[in-house]
Amino acid sequence: MRFLLLLTLLLPATPFGLNDTHKVAGRWTTIDDQSGKAKSVVEITIAGGRLSGRIVDLADKTKLGRLCDQCPGDRKDKPIVGLEVIRDMHADGDQWSGGTILDPETGKIYDCKLWLEDGKLKVRGYVAFFYRTQTWVKGKG
Repeated sequence: MRFLLLLTLLLPATPFGLNDTHKVAGRWTTIDDQSGKAKSVVEITIAGGRLSGRIVDLADKTKLGRLCDQCPGDRKDKPIVGLEVIRDMHADGDQWSGGTILDPETGKIYDCKLWLEDGKLKVRGYVAFFYRTQTWVKGKG
């Protein structure tokens, strides 16, 4: 009986018990919401129940050596490739929230939510009730 109870408690921690929130891990191609063109590849990882994302490639290869001169704090003057742009997200039902996303073009940091919708990642940056949502696609890079 103890074995069954222990198995029941551990099952949600196994890959078979993971819900869709863990399917966001991996590489995602960011799509510019103005032009509709690919901008970068962000690798999303989950560790200790927290989600983060780093830029691992840029579509515009002329910008590969560019630094984030507009970024605040510990990200100031760091290379864009390798830069952690999503920080401290936690699972909240079928989405991730509570963290932030950095726009390396402007250096601005926004509150962030992300979720899967039809196999695509919806990424919303917002301040109060003003927001912008991008759609990222799986793979590439």
